[in-house]
Amino acid sequence: MPLEFELAPGRMIGGDHPCFFIAEIGQNHQGDINIAKQMIKVAKDAGADCAKFQKSELEFKFNKAALERPYTTKNSWGVTYGEHKRHLEFSHEQYQELKAYAESVGILLGASGMDEKAIDFLDELGIAFLKVGSGDTNNLPYLEHAAKKGRPMVISSGMQTMDTMKKVYNTVKPINDKFCILQCTSAYPLEPEDVHLNIIKEYQKEFPDIPIGYSGHENGMSITLAAVAMGAKVLERHITLDKTWKGSDHSASLEPSELKELISQIRIVERAMGSRVKKMRSCELFTHQKLGKSVVAAKDIPADTAMTLDMLTVKVAEPKGYPPEKIFDLIGKKLKKGVENDDSVTEDNLQ
Repeated sequence: MPLEFELAPGRMIGGDHPCFFIAEIGQNHQGDINIAKQMIKVAKDAGADCAKFQKSELEFKFNKAALERPYTTKNSWGVTYGEHKRHLEFSHEQYQELKAYAESVGILLGASGMDEKAIDFLDELGIAFLKVGSGDTNNLPYLEHAAKKGRPMVISSGMQTMDTMKKVYNTVKPINDKFCILQCTSAYPLEPEDVHLNIIKEYQKEFPDIPIGYSGHENGMSITLAAVAMGAKVLERHITLDKTWKGSDHSASLEPSELKELISQIRIVERAMGSRVKKMRSCELFTHQKLGKSVVAAKDIPADTAMTLDMLTVKVAEPKGYPPEKIFDLIGKKLKKGVENDDSVTEDNLQ
């Protein structure tokens, strides 16, 4: 497969295409659909490509005992984990409402399908691509199920090993070649020494025919910008309206002004990546004309005299002369007309 593909209608990723930015709302909406809509608009206004949620069919994601487990932390929305998760879970009808709202403001709606039934629903909803959260990346039957939907896939790799990621690649690739892998460390917030951006390079070597991206849970912007410079083609960062709100993800999320600034900085880095061809640029011509050096005579050089290195030196000179990087080519060559000490040696004066 080529290193680029259409992740969403009209939006290519990979190659030299701009990074695709996923603003991960997750469950930072506090279970309030109006807050969710407000966050979708924040993502749109900041320049994100997609506003993303997390969709679960709770009885298929958790067993009964997990849902009945007492949950009384400061982040809890219920006395059991099931009550907590149900408070944060939007219904099918609410997802349809959120998708319609996202379309009305001009941004893609995305969601991680947290179990196979959620994948079925998101496929029916008409989601552009399927996001695989790190918790399902080693769930190979789930991956097969998702890949068979035929939609592009974005697969996070938190909590996994390289051996597992090779299995992921070999599971998905024969079924659906439109997928990418994101380097990710599943800790909230994420300390810099736990990010391991070098794994982006390892993924690029191990999986050279798919785009590689980055999903970050760190504070600040610099690490994500570094990921862009390393070639990340899909980016995912959590967003919030208030880092002090109840919930474990808020402290590792970007507030609206931070999100807007990060995306702005990403686009600057992309502009700076530029061409792979090294040459003098048009913007450098003024500086070159003013300060670029040339070969000049270190002493008087008569016409028809074979030049030696001690006859030549390099200075900023008027007029521009022979380029310094070719000075050794002049050894043994002769001039048509003699040149006085400190005058330029020009190419049109060579015999």
